[in-house]
Parts: sequence; C-alpha cells; structure tokens
Amino acid sequence: MSDDNTQPPPRRHFLRQVITVAGTASLSSPLAVGAGAGAAIAASAASAADAPAAAATPAASPGLIGYESFSADEAAFVETMVNIMCPADQFTPNGVDCGLAIFIDRQLSGAYGKGAGRYMSGPWLQGKPQLGLQLPLTPEQFFKAGVEAANRQAIKKFGKAFDQLAPADADAFLAAIADGKVVDEDTPLGSWFNELMYPLFTQACYADPLYGGNNNKVFWKMLGYPGLPATHTLDMVNYRGKPFPGAKDPKSILDFS
Repeated sequence: MSDDNTQPPPRRHFLRQVITVAGTASLSSPLAVGAGAGAAIAASAASAADAPAAAATPAASPGLIGYESFSADEAAFVETMVNIMCPADQFTPNGVDCGLAIFIDRQLSGAYGKGAGRYMSGPWLQGKPQLGLQLPLTPEQFFKAGVEAANRQAIKKFGKAFDQLAPADADAFLAAIADGKVVDEDTPLGSWFNELMYPLFTQACYADPLYGGNNNKVFWKMLGYPGLPATHTLDMVNYRGKPFPGAKDPKSILDFS
C-alpha cells in the first residue's frame, strides 16, 4: 500500500465503489439490513471521515464466532478474499478482523442463503439481463459453486488455490473475475462476483454490527455515520460539510437491546 494518504491504496477501490453499488444487485437485495440507509447518510457525511484515528483502532472481538455455512476450503477462500478487498490500513483492520467473512457466512446459512421466498420450481429459461440471473440455485449454492469455480481457475492459471496466492496475484485475479475475464465452463464467475459476492461484501462492511460484520462499527466511524436512531434529517442540514459530534460514537441496534 502507498504511504501517500491522498491516494487510496489500489485494493481500497472496492470500498470506494460501495456507496454506488450496495443493494443494487438482484441476488443480494434481501440483504438490506440497514446498509442502504447507512450509505446514503454516510455519503452526505463523508466530510466527517477526517478522523481516521478512531476508525483505525483495532476492532474488538466479534460477537459471532465460527462458520455455519463455509467448509474449511470455502472459509480459506473467503477470508483471503475479504482481506484482499479490505486490507488493514490506517482506516480499518483487515476484512477478517472486521467480521466480513462472518457476516457473509451467516447470510448464506440463514433464510436468504437458503432461498426463502424464491421461486425454485423452474423452468429455467434464459431471461433478459434486467431480470437478473435465472438459476436453479439458492444464493448459498451459487456462492459455493462460485468459490469452487474460482479456485479451479486459480489452480489452472497459477498452479495453486486462491488462498495460496500472493496478495498482488489474488488482487489481480479478483479484478479479472469482476471484469468477466475469467471464464469457467460451469459457473458464470463475472455474475457470481458482481451480483452476489460483491453485494454481500458491501453489506458486510456497512450493515449493523448485529449481523456479524462492521465489527466495532469501524466502517461507520470511517465514514462518520452516527448509526441509530435513523432520525438525522435536521442533523444532515445543520452539519452538512462539518463533522457531526455523534459520529464519534455511533450507535448499533445492539446498543439499544
């Protein structure tokens, strides 16, 4: 990572894009557990992000421990991936320490991942792009298929699994998947990354810590988002362009439980 604080580290571009893409993918829309509202308010409060010292404080131990959906190989892949996409720097700890892998695992092991409320009886025809993916798979099944396919292509290209790659190679490999340049015969990896994995990642960053990610509210602190209760209409007017005092100690659902 560069020492020039005026230019974000290359891998940090995943986070810089989050406000414009969070919640837009069809496969991940049921995951909107507060991140959309948080991103919207954070966008207007971005100027409050000039206090990185608070966000750089090491995250506290996560409240959720262990995986319910991931196998050992899947856990290794996801942990490597979130650490590449969210490297430790002056703003946040690495992705694993921020709870991002835990969040993704819990979403996939729950009702969303099991396809609750989805029509799963077919027929599975090729639909228009605006209709999203037409798959006979639940989000959990599609996620696991994508991890397997990505590992298969990593081995084909580098001779080793994704979690064994050097950080630079892993970063470039993820970017190639996102750009549709890594093709697998069985799984549409570009769609897997952009319509399922990346939205899960963004939700993990900005959702309420109750759900396992955003540990210690580290991303809220980075953006200057004050958390709950979500009644900041006047605050957005009165503090526009200025740091909001409440952003130094954002409140989670857990703080009101």
